[in-house]
Amino acid sequence: MSRFYLKPKLFSVIKNYSKEQLLKDIVAGIIVAIIALPLSIALALASGVEPAAGVYTAIAAGFVVSFLGGSRIQIAGPTAAFATIVAGVVASQGMDGLMIATVLAGIMLILMGVFKLGSLIKFIPHTITTGFTAGIAVTIFLGQIKDFLGLTYAEGVKPIETIEKIEANIAAIDTFSWQSLVVGGVSLAILILYPKFEKRIPPSLIAVIVGALMVAFIPSLDSGVYTIGELYTIPSGLPKVDFSGMDLSFQKIGAVLPDAFTIAILAAIESLLSCVVADSMVNSRHNSNMELVAQGCGNIASVLFGGIPATGAIARTAANAKNGGRTPIAGMVHAVVLLLVLLFLMPYAGLIPMPTIAAILFVVAYNMSEWRKFLRIIKSAPKSDISVMVITFLLTVVFDLVIAIEVGMILAAMLFMKRVSDVTAVTGWSYIEEEPDSDNLELMSVPKNVRVYEITGPLFFGAADKILDITFKDYTDCLILRMRAVPSIDATAMNSLESLYKKCEKKGIRLILSHVNSQPLAVMQKSGFYDTLGESNFCPHISDALKAAETNMDFLLNLYISCITPEKYWEEYPIGLFTSAQEVDMVIKRLTSDGGKFSKSHCKIRIERIKVVGKSKYIECVYRFYGQNIDSSAVGDIIESPCFVEKSVAVKELMKAKIETPRQKWNLETYIIGKSNW
Repeated sequence: MSRFYLKPKLFSVIKNYSKEQLLKDIVAGIIVAIIALPLSIALALASGVEPAAGVYTAIAAGFVVSFLGGSRIQIAGPTAAFATIVAGVVASQGMDGLMIATVLAGIMLILMGVFKLGSLIKFIPHTITTGFTAGIAVTIFLGQIKDFLGLTYAEGVKPIETIEKIEANIAAIDTFSWQSLVVGGVSLAILILYPKFEKRIPPSLIAVIVGALMVAFIPSLDSGVYTIGELYTIPSGLPKVDFSGMDLSFQKIGAVLPDAFTIAILAAIESLLSCVVADSMVNSRHNSNMELVAQGCGNIASVLFGGIPATGAIARTAANAKNGGRTPIAGMVHAVVLLLVLLFLMPYAGLIPMPTIAAILFVVAYNMSEWRKFLRIIKSAPKSDISVMVITFLLTVVFDLVIAIEVGMILAAMLFMKRVSDVTAVTGWSYIEEEPDSDNLELMSVPKNVRVYEITGPLFFGAADKILDITFKDYTDCLILRMRAVPSIDATAMNSLESLYKKCEKKGIRLILSHVNSQPLAVMQKSGFYDTLGESNFCPHISDALKAAETNMDFLLNLYISCITPEKYWEEYPIGLFTSAQEVDMVIKRLTSDGGKFSKSHCKIRIERIKVVGKSKYIECVYRFYGQNIDSSAVGDIIESPCFVEKSVAVKELMKAKIETPRQKWNLETYIIGKSNW
């Protein structure tokens, strides 16, 4: 069990648990519950659901996540990040749609943890999380102006999108209530100023108590201020959830699937971010995969208990750490305390004024906006990152979080690929004509007819076209690609590399690859390119590649210097000089170029003496030099070649090659059958 990667943190810390820590956890749990109560109610209202649903969420998800979670002090419950998306799902798909989406999100989170995808969350750019977090904050702020100012919408007006809410607020500005503004203003002042003098009691609890007392005992304020009890039904006791009439059709599931995906991603990001913050506060290390499984189970439990989506709450988690909580027991105590409040004190929540709820959400929006970080990125980050953040922010405010995350991720991915392709370079070596300094160790001796290109950076579809930009000189006989700085290669780049090989093969240029790393080498072997190019053309170091290129160049240079006849050349140079048909092409190109004495007829005089690795390669070589004029002498050259120990093997290889010569009007099979000695 100790080595199993999905092990709840509770099971690890309980072994050395003490009475002293139990007392600290109980105190921390009670304080966190006091903080969570008004926040849960406020966030439920901001999400467009009944106020009790927020408390249900804090109880069910809070207990399950603490019990199964991968963090010591994580506190889960409703958060502001979910407010806008939950409100949108409820408005478009109803509570049934929200419940289905939350369960699907829970399943996704569980699968993410089971398949160890917790670390993949780090690939979501910081600019995107900053952008949509700030966008959610603005959306929450704008959504609470109505209750803070006591506005009353016209009958039938139920705005959902942010722009619609702004328009509705402007249209209802004549219903402004000064009483609501006074209550909201006092509550907001308490939330801002009280923590400067006293930090032991949560300011939201003080604001709720003061706001309720103002409405109850100041006569001039009771007429223009709505309370939760006047607008919503406050249930008492455990929730009664009815699943009998739920629409579970494929059409319904398909409609909420994008929302479920967004809820899952958002829950994963927020919870793991909260875990990181918690680790730094208590010097611990969370299990990200176990945390994702716990978040999934917590969201499913929340639905079964009548709640809404939940995730790790950074503010409540931080309060837990500051008040002595060090184990998941504190989170479980927080859930139990909220359950007792639900059973015995929930009806009193109806006395809380709506302007006070709005003031609490104003502060929540301000804290989560992280506007200083937003401005710092605008001042210091590259323009591409700024554009991703601002676009994500605007899409969150104007449209919704689903579109914002999708577009933000696409933009970030495209910009990332652009940056990678920009740093990927294919550059040719510079050739110095003058005699270099003998003490300069950075320079290497390269023959004039050898071209060396250095490739740096990953070769993927965004940079694959750079391979095709490689050029040759008329006298180029060998091309070396130095790939020591290429960590990876994909199928598109592999296709470009194969095209380069075909281009080299057509021009009679030998292609050598130097220092191919493990991933590119594995791709080349799997695609068959390794066998096509030949093992001898893969060198571990650039010096080995240059040596391999010079092996064929030295005898060519000597041949040009000496004035021997073609027949003399073929007699003097030994069998086994060449290691591939491509090398033979390169030699023939040099021998027959620049008005030299050698013609193709001369080159084929001793073709049977050229030994090539692989019998099929030998036949390919012969066929290439004879062209379509293969005759009986050519077949005889092949059969009698020292490349084949047995003539039957040579015949078999010839038959496999299916060589026929329409010009000579004779069939290879018929010819071979007529040779009884073969």
